[in-house]
Amino acid sequence: MATAATASRPASASTSGRDALAAASSSPAAVCLVPFRWWARVREEEAAGGVRYAATAAASPSYYGLRLLHSFLHPDLVLRLERGDGRAGGGGGGSGGGRSYALVPADELSRALARQNSGFGLQNKHSFAGDSAGAYPLVLRISVRETSILNLRISKKDNPVENYKRANKIFNIDSQPVHVWDFSGQTNLILMNEWNRLHDCCHADQENLLEVQVYAMSDSLTSKIGGTNKENSGDVNHLDRSFGRYGSAGLIGLENLGNTCFMNSSIQCLAHTPKLVEYFLGDYTRNINQTNPLGLNGELALAFGELSRSLWTTDRKPVAPHRFKEKIACFAPQFSGFNQHDSQELLAFLLDGLHEDLNQVKCKPYEEAKDASGRPDEEVADEYWSNHLARNDSVIVDTCHGQYKSTLTCPTCSKKSVTFDPFMYLSLPVPSTAKRTMTVTVFSTDGSREPCSYDVNVPKFGTLSDLVQALSIACLLGDEEVLLVTEVYNNCIIRYLEEPSDSVSLLRDGDKLAAYRLPKKYEKSPLVVFTHQHFDKHSSIDNVTTQKKEFEAPLLAALPETVNGLSVQDIYLKLLNPFRLSKGASSPSGTAGSNGDPVDLMDGIPSDSDSNFQNIQLEDDPESNNCSTNECEIRKGPSELYDVGTADSDKGANLKEFEFYLKNDRGDGQQQKIDINEVDFLETVPSRLHVNVHWQQNASRQYDTSMLNNLPEIHKLELISKGTEDSVALHGCLEAFLKEEPLGPEDMWYCPCCKKHQQAMKKLDLWRLPEVLVIHLKRFSYTQFTRNKLETFVDFPTTDLDLSSYIADKSEQPSSHYRLYAISNHYGNMGGGHYTASIYHEEGKGWYKFDDDCVTPMSEDSIKTSAAYVLFYRRE
Repeated sequence: MATAATASRPASASTSGRDALAAASSSPAAVCLVPFRWWARVREEEAAGGVRYAATAAASPSYYGLRLLHSFLHPDLVLRLERGDGRAGGGGGGSGGGRSYALVPADELSRALARQNSGFGLQNKHSFAGDSAGAYPLVLRISVRETSILNLRISKKDNPVENYKRANKIFNIDSQPVHVWDFSGQTNLILMNEWNRLHDCCHADQENLLEVQVYAMSDSLTSKIGGTNKENSGDVNHLDRSFGRYGSAGLIGLENLGNTCFMNSSIQCLAHTPKLVEYFLGDYTRNINQTNPLGLNGELALAFGELSRSLWTTDRKPVAPHRFKEKIACFAPQFSGFNQHDSQELLAFLLDGLHEDLNQVKCKPYEEAKDASGRPDEEVADEYWSNHLARNDSVIVDTCHGQYKSTLTCPTCSKKSVTFDPFMYLSLPVPSTAKRTMTVTVFSTDGSREPCSYDVNVPKFGTLSDLVQALSIACLLGDEEVLLVTEVYNNCIIRYLEEPSDSVSLLRDGDKLAAYRLPKKYEKSPLVVFTHQHFDKHSSIDNVTTQKKEFEAPLLAALPETVNGLSVQDIYLKLLNPFRLSKGASSPSGTAGSNGDPVDLMDGIPSDSDSNFQNIQLEDDPESNNCSTNECEIRKGPSELYDVGTADSDKGANLKEFEFYLKNDRGDGQQQKIDINEVDFLETVPSRLHVNVHWQQNASRQYDTSMLNNLPEIHKLELISKGTEDSVALHGCLEAFLKEEPLGPEDMWYCPCCKKHQQAMKKLDLWRLPEVLVIHLKRFSYTQFTRNKLETFVDFPTTDLDLSSYIADKSEQPSSHYRLYAISNHYGNMGGGHYTASIYHEEGKGWYKFDDDCVTPMSEDSIKTSAAYVLFYRRE
């Protein structure tokens, strides 16, 4: 912000800035108010020293209610300017904390601008006056209260309402101190005139009118005056690109107000985004849109602007962002209170809220998206982008908005739907290589195989689909078979794991899993679930007694079309075939494969060729009828499921060995005994028929029931060492984000050709990249019951992030090479943890760690950690 103060007739609002400065320069009493730091660099060496004034609020009631009444009755802005002892001589002088201005003669300012423009070789000779769009007049009233104290009053009666509001922004002393250095001698002249009036017995409270021409210094003007042209060099170019940026400015921490480290981390990353720094340290208030119904009445932009200015001073004292937090809580109640929150969620709210507060489109046109209809992608993308810009125009759009191509393909008719949507940040999945070893026992549903237990490796936070896929590879599942995975507890199936998207983290280490091989043609058929109990000998001191005990593993099979007592018995006897001792097998295979190397889902094959899994043979192999002790025995195919081959004499014996009882799915209530000779014991066939089988004492001697009695638990978590496998490159995250994948069942797409919702395939491609690319690493996963965090180390480049290979638009575009400048880090677990920020400081030429109110230098080698959560890149 720069202002020009003159004692002559004020320039009208329509007067051009260049003419106003020329007129001011011709007046011997004309003075200008400019940023002190800039003036300290460009002023003439022989220029006179300045006198420092500190601005404070004029006296007002201390009670809040009285202050409101006072401001209503006395709406004028009144400041108290107290003269200090410090003087800025030829070398410049410190300005202290806060905002500082220099009051200088207009002719000296003109010469300084001419020298600077000539030295920097600017073609347009740009000066303060050249940017006249924001020029406006302002009338000040100055009076002398004491020997070294001046009163400055800005009245609504003397100035237009808009100009008065701008003046309040310039002299806002609530957020930070304001200092004025007088290099013109005008304040001394006013003091001397008042002393003469006192000597002549005149009233001492007479006001002196000072008419001011105010210039809003835009970003373009700031950059040209500061010399941001890459061809320029020197201290002035380095230090004066924007207000307040020199030396240690920007190295100020934020106090933790109580679990607000997530907010501090996001603010520091945004407040050190170069284009946003230039914008909010300039006159951003003129771009605030207070009428936008989607915005926050401009209050969020004002609060963020004030906070950004307080972070870009040389005062190293930490800032307490109380007012900013109050605004956040007011418009986003989810961030109120003092609980820990997600820094990326706050960042998304801030970017969207700042955009709407600064959106220059007051009346948004409605543009209906047109179908591609075979048109070139370039034409359709430009049309979507033009429609987006017609409704959105802000510094956030110019800085952070990009565009990606989204393609949906119908799996039935191959209809394609192509849209081009804007994005503000990319949320990339983190393909974790941390694995969990899980033990699952697989049973046949036709009595053709002995049960086998398998150790399989799945992603630590993978899904049930990953588990089924790994298990299918391990047990050599046939093309015409499916696996039904269940959770067994207290000898019963308590849950059917049929939702592929459910997380395996829902399964605890001590749970027991059983999977059943079903022919695909019976996948939707009704099922019969057998639980069973037998007589077990129990020894005591006095005698040996027998008691009933449940077998641990249920058996399962598909029901035939006709269900009667005999068919139920025949199905059960067929399921017991692998356990019969009379078949010549001394004992069934206990846990084939469980002692071998686990099947790795990432590789898709057993870990080693000599694993026990290589002995598992497919059932259509004619030479696989007999297996060794450590092999899974294959007896009959699914086609023979209901061909009962038990001899009549065996049937009679079986009537005495087993009794069958109907029970409900909960396993409680009175059980109804099934008469084997009963034809219709069911009125309707349920989807799952639950039968409890009572073994008689002599039955246990005919079967080896070790696998029925001992169902292994899931193994405990085993993490692969981080230094070797638990890491992924950022490009791997990008490829996972852009790969084609099916939509979820809850996100079905309506195909206009099929006239129904389809689970389409979705493919994303980057089309247009922004100036600042924000990358969110999706480390947190949420389910109904669990919250997890991925600690995978993501190896990201700090320089030369090349995205050219990921851009679908091959036409000429701006550079696709990016440099890292900020990171939001999260340490700890989901329940709490701590956020910090790692930021590259341009002036300091190095990286700094922002840990709430503590700011310390750090090496570039130490910024890459598994805590990196949100990455901020700027185009090189």
